[in-house]
Parts: sequence; structure tokens; C-alpha cells
Amino acid sequence: MREHLGNMLYTLLVVAVAALLAFLSTRFGVERDLSHAQTASLGAESRALIAALDGPVEVVSYARRQGGLRALIADFVERYRRAKPDLTLRFVDPDADPGAMRAAGVTIDGELELRYGERSERLKVLSEAEFSSALLRLSRQRERIVAFLEGEGERAPLGQANADLGQFVTTLASRGLRAVPLPLAHTNAVPDNADLVVVANPQVALPASVADALIDYVERGGALLWLAEPGEPGLSAGGGLDALADALGLRVLPGTVVDASGQAFGLSDPSFVAMSAYPAHAITHDFALTTLLPQPVALAKLTEARWAIAPLLRSSERSWNETGHIPKAGENADTIRQDADAGELPGPLDLGLALTRVSPRPDRREQRVVVLGDGDFLSNSFIGNGGNREFGQRVFDWLLGDDAQIAVADKSAPDRELHLSQGALTALAATFLVGLPLLLAGSGAAIWWRRRRR
Repeated sequence: MREHLGNMLYTLLVVAVAALLAFLSTRFGVERDLSHAQTASLGAESRALIAALDGPVEVVSYARRQGGLRALIADFVERYRRAKPDLTLRFVDPDADPGAMRAAGVTIDGELELRYGERSERLKVLSEAEFSSALLRLSRQRERIVAFLEGEGERAPLGQANADLGQFVTTLASRGLRAVPLPLAHTNAVPDNADLVVVANPQVALPASVADALIDYVERGGALLWLAEPGEPGLSAGGGLDALADALGLRVLPGTVVDASGQAFGLSDPSFVAMSAYPAHAITHDFALTTLLPQPVALAKLTEARWAIAPLLRSSERSWNETGHIPKAGENADTIRQDADAGELPGPLDLGLALTRVSPRPDRREQRVVVLGDGDFLSNSFIGNGGNREFGQRVFDWLLGDDAQIAVADKSAPDRELHLSQGALTALAATFLVGLPLLLAGSGAAIWWRRRRR
């Protein structure tokens, strides 16, 4: 009887301890990442950033219900939610209202939108570096003023026509940038509060006063984005844009760039240049999306330039600046060939350049300018293609000094790749394809022979 009572008390004690531990587990949690290089948890930089955010963060994922993408995104965002309980995740099925998704600019299944305060930012790449860097940019509350040159037929920053920049500028507005018109023909000077000036494809030659005001702004240390196009007015000797090019130490080459390698991207028009590999630069660091430039122009830097000039976009070796007839989609592209006698240069050709020098302004250490050989890629017609929007955002971030990226250490396993010589591969193949089958057959035959002799 006493033994039976002791067993009952022991059982009740075990149950009570288990219940107590279960209750405590709902109140207190202990987590430990046992994966290699802590790949299942946030890095120290991301945790410090999350701790500095003083308001809620909403993450909206435009992911379909089918497949396992939602579970993957939820698991990734959960790492941030554990560090910041007021970070929420909401899924929107893009198939429920495709028209609304197109209007919102959603082009990739699983695309993320991060909302913090009154600002938001889109992500197409799911990684800690991209996610944390977006939160870092959203945490900066100062509004930036971007002045768009107007009065010479430029692309309208708020326009909805195909050639205008309305959709892209709306994206910039959600990230804390305010677009304002800059009628230099009337003001003759760039306002001091302008953080960036954009020259977006003037349709008439710039008056001398406008060109002088732009050059004066650059000489005083202002940040500038120039979107060039083939045959742009004012690029002839003595023209307004030609004087601006001289001040920047570069030249806009004649003709339109054609690239035969576009067929690999499914392009039938050789004047549409697609790129998925980029020269090394802060703007293109870890950028893995494809950028599409419709009918770009090539750029060249002058040897006597007073700037440090680095390439951003570059065509393939199968490209050149075509100065004659350019076939459109459906025409036979084989009818055009590079003509060196006409001044056509073989690729690779620079389609985008980033310029830097020591800033003459005391409040800035570095002056930054970007010249791109195309403005169409940011227009309403082409902004949704590939990574055009994301590349444009990176350009603006860099020009405005908001290009800081969260440095996330490489968490991949050091032995995730096996490098073997051709001899080692041959020996390995012979072992598994020939040696191992012979060994199994021989051992089977030996067992059969021994049993037969019994």
C-alpha cells in the first residue's frame, strides 16, 4: 500500500512539474540559433536598427496562395517580428484583383511593401541586407526636394502620358522625396533648398541662360541627374547640353546603341538593351534584377575630366552605336552591321556613368552626378519592366546620400561548394558507375557460391 501511494505521489509530482514548465513556457521564451553561422537569426546590425525604430512597421506581401512562397516569407519576417513585436505581416493575393495589382505596380509574385510612418518602400528581393537597408532608409524622416527642369519640353514628373515619369515619381514620394518644377528660364538659378536637380530629356535646345544656371549649380556642388536620349537637341558644339557635358567631362556619342545579345532576353528589337550584369559600384552592389533600356545612347568620358567617373550600365560586346537605320521589332535585324567608317564604335559601351569629386560645399564631403543614356526606362511605359524601378530608386538614393546599406556578413556555409579536378571527377565517376556495381556483383556471386557448396 505504501509503495502504491509513493508511485501515485511521484506521478502527480511529475505531472505538476510538467504543467508548471508548460505554463512558464507561455510567459518566458528562450531562443538559440544552432545553425551554421547563425543563418536562422538576424545579424547584430539588423537587431540594432530594429531597436532604434520607435513606431510600428507593416509589411505587405503580394504573394499568391498557391505554392510555398507565403510560408517562406512568413518565416523570414518572423525573425524581425521576434525582435520588434509591433512589426506585422499581411498577405494580399494578387490574383484576387489583377487590375489593382497592375495599377499598384506589382509585377513579381511575393513582392514586399514596407510601411513605416507615412513612408513606404517596395522590395523584390528577399534578403536580410535588402530588408534592413529599406528599413534604414524609411527611418530617415527628412523630406528631400528633387527639382525637375521644366520649360523645354522635358518629361513631366507628375504626368500620366506614356513618356512622363508620374508612376516613378509617385514611388519616390512614398519614400520621402518631393518633386518640384524648376523653370530655370524664369528663375535663372537653382533654389538653395534643392537636394537634387533632374534634367529629363529636353525637346528643344537649352537657352544659354538655362545651361549657365545648371553649370553654376554643378560648380557650386549640387547633385545632378541627367537623362540623355539619342539626337537630343543642344548636343551640337556650343549647344546648352554640350556645355553641360563639357563641365562634367563627358561626351554623348552619336546614334543609338543596338545590342544583338538582346535575343537571350527574348527581345526582338535590337535597339532595346537589357542588362543583368553590372560594373562594380555602390549603386549596383548586389543588384540582381534585369534593367531594360529602350533605344539608349552611349556615353564616353573625356581624358581631362575633373571628375572620378565610374560606369554603371554597360552594353555587351555584341553592341555598337548605330548611326544609320535602326530596325524595329519584326524587321530583319541582320540588315544592320557596324560601320567603323561612319564612326560607329564596337561594344561594350557605357550607357550610364556615376561622377564624383570632392564637394566645394562645406556641408558635404562628396559631390555626386549621374548621367544615364536613356530616360524611357523610368517612364510610365517601361517602369514596370524588370528592375527598372529598383535601379532608378538606387540612383536617387545614391545621389541624395541615402545609399547606406546594412552590412550583413556572409552566413553561408564555407564548404557549400565542392571543387574537383577533371581527374578526380573521372575517378569518382568510375568508382560509382563501374567499381561499386562490380563490387556488389562480386560479393553477390561469392555469397551464392558459398551457399551452393553447402
